[in-house]
Amino acid sequence: MTDQHGELDAALERVIEAARHHLAAVRAAQGRVDDDDVWQAYVALNNASYAYDERLLDAFGEVTPWDVDSIDPDEADERFGGAEGGEASDPHPRVISVRQRRDYRVPSISALLRVAEVARREGTPEDDEPAPVEGVGEAVLELLQSGDGSLGALDVPELEPLDGVVMVSEVGTPVDLESFDDDDAVGPFQPAVDDRLVGRLDEHPFLELDDDHDHAGHQH
Repeated sequence: MTDQHGELDAALERVIEAARHHLAAVRAAQGRVDDDDVWQAYVALNNASYAYDERLLDAFGEVTPWDVDSIDPDEADERFGGAEGGEASDPHPRVISVRQRRDYRVPSISALLRVAEVARREGTPEDDEPAPVEGVGEAVLELLQSGDGSLGALDVPELEPLDGVVMVSEVGTPVDLESFDDDDAVGPFQPAVDDRLVGRLDEHPFLELDDDHDHAGHQH
């Protein structure tokens, strides 16, 4: 029984050590998806937990709250995408490009400038005088910068949305912004020869039906 207790203690220490290694790998990955070290540490922690659970059951007829099954390390390497220095066999691309365009009509330029100036003023320190917003383009950029940076920041009454389009492509190389001039409006959006368009989503603005118009052809 003493040896059995010693084996159980050793199994528990392996769980603790595997948990420390897993945490260290997660921290080092800093949110990277499909990190190899995190996956390997996960497999080690899973199997150490499984082994401890089995020994606890044999020794005392008790179980842990961990509902895990043993993972074959070799199969785990294949599942992740490659063993020891091999290239990933995952058929899916590593880089996906999402290109989006949405057009807007400006019902009132002065109204758009005013709302952009309010946004700029709110983001300017109290002791500083914000520069005036000059032009429609600068107004739109100000709304984007003062918002969350997405097109959702332009969902304001001063801009009337028109049609838009979203295109998703599989690309071999991510965009290198340093290779394009600041005033290059085409280069960053130009698909490469080996890019593959996966699909296109056409966006149409939601048009509210005018109740009077909707009932105009009905006689009561």
